[in-house]
Amino acid sequence: MASHLTRALLPSPPSSAAATATATASAAAALLSSTSPLPAACFLQLHAHLLRTGLLLLPLATTAASAFLSLAAASLPSHRALPVLLHHLAPETIPSTFRINGILCSLRGPDALRFLRRARALGRRGNAFSLSIVLGHCRDLAHARQLHANVVAEGHSPDALLATSLVSSYAACGDGDSARKVFDEMPARDTVAWNVLITCYIRNRRTKDALKLFDVMRGGENGAEPDDVTCILLLQACTSLGALDFGEKVWEYALDRGYGGELKVRNSLITMYTKCGCVDKAYQVFCETPKKSVVTWSAMISGLASNGFGKDAISAFEEMGRSGVAPDEQTFTGVLSACSHNGLVDEGFKFFNIMRHEYQLMPNVHHYGCMVDLMGRAGLLDQAYELVVKDMRVAPDATIWRTLLGACRIHGHIDLGERVINHLIELKAQQAGDYVLLLNTYAAVEDWGKVAEVRKLMKEKGIQTTPGCTTVELNGEIHEFIAADASHPRKAEIYEKLDEINKHLRIAGYVPNMSSELHDLDSEGKECALAYHSEKLAIAFALLVTPQHRPIRLAKNLRVCVDCHNFTKVVLPSALDYGRQPTTFAVRCSDRCRASLQNLFWHGWLTQQHIHGTPSDGVRASPRTRTRRCRRSPLPLRLSELLLLLFPLRQRGLTASPAGSTQQHQQRNARTLTSYILSPFLNIWRH
Repeated sequence: MASHLTRALLPSPPSSAAATATATASAAAALLSSTSPLPAACFLQLHAHLLRTGLLLLPLATTAASAFLSLAAASLPSHRALPVLLHHLAPETIPSTFRINGILCSLRGPDALRFLRRARALGRRGNAFSLSIVLGHCRDLAHARQLHANVVAEGHSPDALLATSLVSSYAACGDGDSARKVFDEMPARDTVAWNVLITCYIRNRRTKDALKLFDVMRGGENGAEPDDVTCILLLQACTSLGALDFGEKVWEYALDRGYGGELKVRNSLITMYTKCGCVDKAYQVFCETPKKSVVTWSAMISGLASNGFGKDAISAFEEMGRSGVAPDEQTFTGVLSACSHNGLVDEGFKFFNIMRHEYQLMPNVHHYGCMVDLMGRAGLLDQAYELVVKDMRVAPDATIWRTLLGACRIHGHIDLGERVINHLIELKAQQAGDYVLLLNTYAAVEDWGKVAEVRKLMKEKGIQTTPGCTTVELNGEIHEFIAADASHPRKAEIYEKLDEINKHLRIAGYVPNMSSELHDLDSEGKECALAYHSEKLAIAFALLVTPQHRPIRLAKNLRVCVDCHNFTKVVLPSALDYGRQPTTFAVRCSDRCRASLQNLFWHGWLTQQHIHGTPSDGVRASPRTRTRRCRRSPLPLRLSELLLLLFPLRQRGLTASPAGSTQQHQQRNARTLTSYILSPFLNIWRH
């Protein structure tokens, strides 16, 4: 192909040399300008022909050289195109501003910035659009500030497009304050600019600030009318915070403005509802969506999986196939996650094979991560390690190893945990959370020498842990808590309420899980350190301010520790001791672990504890499945029995099973429930 182009670029020579040069240059410019992007190999052959014939060096070949540069940028990967562009870029071959902008659009990141610098040095400064293109690729804060200086020096500050690109660039570089400063200096702010700022806050984990912009955007003089993109962004922010009330406020706005029928808005709403534990509302929106895309199905399947409805997620996947919608990679991620969270080891391998053989989808790191999580939860740690080391067809990333490291912590597999952390060190991807997982593993077996070594290593590497933060929504306002927080205006009431809760739980027989404390302290010191974690403060505040029969929803930025998890599981039954009626309670943390209770216990948390069923007809309690071969038949238990056994039985005089049950049935229920559910944190049956 390259030789055909070259022959076309070299027509038969006219009578004079000048005519030859003119005709050849004109033909070259015309053909290069009209040629679509070539495969890289064909373009390199063409380049070699042009270099050998010297066509680009002919007089009057400026237009041809400019067209050649555009073709190079479009045909080659960015890192391979840049050397060619810089080699042929000269004062006599400098492209027009229009072509420069096209070349910049084809380049990526630093390559675009280097090309623009070279062009500007040769006298072609470009325009505001040129700078906006480069800013769109910029991910380095120093480069962003340099380009910002160029914008100010050249008088482009009033340009709305360029200012919006600056906000986006600062957001991508993690400098939210500079992004907001540029935004505030804009003389006019359209909806796109507001959406970019909201994206900036979400990307930089300033989600509360993103939600505040919704009212500011609609009310101020420089405001703008939110569009469907704004609604999608705000629903994503509500998803991360568990801000259900605010999300429903955004949905009402979308309905009023006619955006309720937009498929992307509905998909975001389904995700928001499922992340907030409202599976019934998510399913209602799903059913009311007329034309469901693969994203819609995937959102519903993933939502069912994360809330513990594993069998329902699998049923939805089967219904998706019957409806004629082909699943994609994200769909299988949701299905495999459903199998993982519900201990469905055999089903997980089945769907993993279906993805590869029936749908010809190559598993990616997310699918392998689900399989590692599936086997890790089932205690198949050695098999999971072999899958990563021997069977993965893609290079394992840090997330894979972190998933396996978390399983090692849960099952106390220290040797394998040390090997996993070595893999993370080799990837140079270790984070504070990785070391915390290793600390938890050593602390669980009280190997304080190893704990001290890990802490010393963290100090030498300058690794700082991210403080845990729990948020709770009240009347559309987000309240944040950290451990031992004293910044809340109602801190005195909160601590008094938490002390009251702890007192009731101690009477009930609750014993804190000391493995969650990573310092070598005595029992009293550990209990004191665990007493005021952010989750517990948020729960105490929620019990103070949330009306009865209203849901309580918390969101945690990190993994919930074991003690806070156990605390959450028993605090609401104890809340009845001081006059609160049964309510809905949901906890969501960043590692997709979910605890959700309705009428004291809801399906999400029960599934996390390997207790399966529905809140309407009871639950089934079964032991943790360590291997696929060892499974016991689940025993049916009603929620009323759970309620009775979670109370201090001797003080209340309640029975273990409802009236009318046989004595054998009562004893069997009591033994099963105590062994599989209550023994980790309640001692009331034995004592």
